[in-house]
Amino acid sequence: MRKIGIPEIEDIALGAALLGAGGGGDPYVGKLVAIGAVQECGPITLLDPDEVPDDALVVPIAMMGAPTVLCEKAIGGEEYRALYETVSAFYGKPIYAFMPIEAGGVNSMLPIAAAARLGLPLVDCDGMGRAFPELQMVTFTIGGGSATPMALVDEKGNSCIFRTVTNKWTEELARAVTMACGGSVSVSLYAMDGHFMKQYGVHGIVTRSQRLGSAIRKVKESIDKTPEETFLEITEGCKLFKGKISDVLREVRAGFNFGKVVLDGIGEYKGRNAYVEFQNENLTAVVDDQILATTPDLICLVDTETFTPVPTDALKYGKRVMVVGLPCFPLWRTPEGLALVGPRYFGVDTDYIPLEERCKGGC
Repeated sequence: MRKIGIPEIEDIALGAALLGAGGGGDPYVGKLVAIGAVQECGPITLLDPDEVPDDALVVPIAMMGAPTVLCEKAIGGEEYRALYETVSAFYGKPIYAFMPIEAGGVNSMLPIAAAARLGLPLVDCDGMGRAFPELQMVTFTIGGGSATPMALVDEKGNSCIFRTVTNKWTEELARAVTMACGGSVSVSLYAMDGHFMKQYGVHGIVTRSQRLGSAIRKVKESIDKTPEETFLEITEGCKLFKGKISDVLREVRAGFNFGKVVLDGIGEYKGRNAYVEFQNENLTAVVDDQILATTPDLICLVDTETFTPVPTDALKYGKRVMVVGLPCFPLWRTPEGLALVGPRYFGVDTDYIPLEERCKGGC
């Protein structure tokens, strides 16, 4: 148990933006929402998963929709209260704690804001260890958990509860309502008891995000290593490419950001080319027509000077970035995990091969 205040939020937002693998929303927008709540209501309490009683009701809070829409539409403070009251009434008991559903610039921050405004603790755990575009793509699905009853509310006050036959159906129906509500909404889903959360959650995600964020801020302070070497060491990442963005193709379709970023090599990669395709999150990294990384491993783009993560909605012509691969949470590499988030699910014509093998030990 420890407190999370504004300095911690700064680091969590930065680290979670890296773990978001290009998705999860704009870290700046999410950070402002969380800082505003903590400034008004005070720091929140962060609980280790083992500190949560087995029978306690734990509820993830998240934003659903296209992150680019959230930048324009923003989020108010009443959505959290509406979600809390809807879920508590359904289960007939109060929510014990909130938790993030994924890592990312927005969805790591909104649960902090909700916890601050409602005076609840936050659990240091999520359901991905990164970010994914569809709501059935969580470790809780692998464990047999149900996304519903799922509460959904928009900034205008519209709300509903879904009961569906599968988590994929929850995604399909909720996505349609999200589009009708303007492209982004607030949701609570996968309500669970503490015992199930401890079994299938990705423990320590908030702490990991904070440590990564702090390390990225201090990346240039190393004496005996270059900033790039320091960054790759602290993240345990694999450098896949370094280049200047020569083209960005992007569209919002069915509530997702789809696109492709094309890179011309710089430095030791001069004369070579690469591209990264994404659906909210980066899905594949291809260098000289060879796939070097695919989902569910993390593909992250970072600024070559500051090493701050560059989400997909901030990609711009001329920006110089390094493409980095990070190994995913081990549960995603199981057959059940790959059925949910493997490359073939997203229409990529290749089997999943772990990042370390694709790079032939060249990380």
